[in-house]
Amino acid sequence: MPGALQGLKILDFTTLLPGPYATMCLADMGADVLKIVSGSRSDLVDSLPPFIPKTKLSAAAAQLGRGKRCMALNLKDPRAITIIHKLVADHDILIEQFRPGVMAKLKLAYEDLKKINPAIIYCSITGYGQTGSLRNRAGHDINYIARSGIASYSGKQKSGPSLMGMQIADVASGSNNAVIGILAAVINRLHTGVGQHIDISMTDGMIAFNAMVGAGFLVDGCEPLREKEYLNGGALYDYYKTKDNKYISFGGLEPHFFANFCNAINRPDLIPGGILPRNIKTIKKEICEIFLSKTQDEWIEIFNRTDACVEPVLTLAEAFSDALTVERRMVVKVALPGGGSVRQIGNPVKFSETPVEYRHAGVSGPAHTREVLIELGYTNKEIDEFKETGLFN
Repeated sequence: MPGALQGLKILDFTTLLPGPYATMCLADMGADVLKIVSGSRSDLVDSLPPFIPKTKLSAAAAQLGRGKRCMALNLKDPRAITIIHKLVADHDILIEQFRPGVMAKLKLAYEDLKKINPAIIYCSITGYGQTGSLRNRAGHDINYIARSGIASYSGKQKSGPSLMGMQIADVASGSNNAVIGILAAVINRLHTGVGQHIDISMTDGMIAFNAMVGAGFLVDGCEPLREKEYLNGGALYDYYKTKDNKYISFGGLEPHFFANFCNAINRPDLIPGGILPRNIKTIKKEICEIFLSKTQDEWIEIFNRTDACVEPVLTLAEAFSDALTVERRMVVKVALPGGGSVRQIGNPVKFSETPVEYRHAGVSGPAHTREVLIELGYTNKEIDEFKETGLFN
């Protein structure tokens, strides 16, 4: 059955994680994604170990390149710009991740390309946006989180902000907002026939994630503090260490969940105080001691019998083999271009009528350059000349 986005054609000029993750999701949903790369400069992701056995493919590159075709072009060569202009005339969406102004120097800015295709949807992902005083500033995930205010009330009072093991700003802010913006623009184009430029700032997205405490601050001006709020350690909502040096998470904010939790740990006397009692430090210390009395598995067995918003902190090995992960098909086998298959993380969006499709893992290098150029009407002789004269470098 065709994917939900079958027929949408996307030109992908992105690297690293935010853009490639977004276009991977769109490819899973049926879009035709063509990734444009440099033939002489590899993406950092391509060199990240581990590599899939018997291939030259990085596991990360095979995941992020899933379902896409890939061609090489030297964007400093005027012939490459001509080729891209031909592609733009036949594509719906372009997504790029350069610093502001780079695409304009190449004559590939939105203002240039909408003259060729007024319906083109052009999405730019940057750290700080296309406008503003920081538009040309370099940054990474940690920087966008830092500037958003979120780090100021996350972590511990004694040690300060804490690191996360994944790129929240890159994926949750950059990738997901790009997908949302692109699909919204596609719907608008159905009504108007006109494309538009979408400006995605990962810092903007992180600022927007201050959805609850940020809304409060804009009303009363009170800064949220580390280990003083409901979700950052100021309440009993927290992680608790177990006897076997593992952890249990407790998130029962509502009174009925909290009551179930207290009864399960044999402390019904704590119910009247709620999840944010006055003597929070004393009670949290007592709960920590209670959890240290049993192993994680013993606590899992206890909480499997009650509805209290309690779950174990799993390792990746445990999470990927967990019954829920298997039932939800969040680990899938994807075909490798040269034969065989590789296990990958599945797409989290489940459709009843147009299920996602994992056509193939990412390819090694610009494997589809000749194929794409032939589709554009170039001959093999012309393509060989392009190769010899450095168009693909």
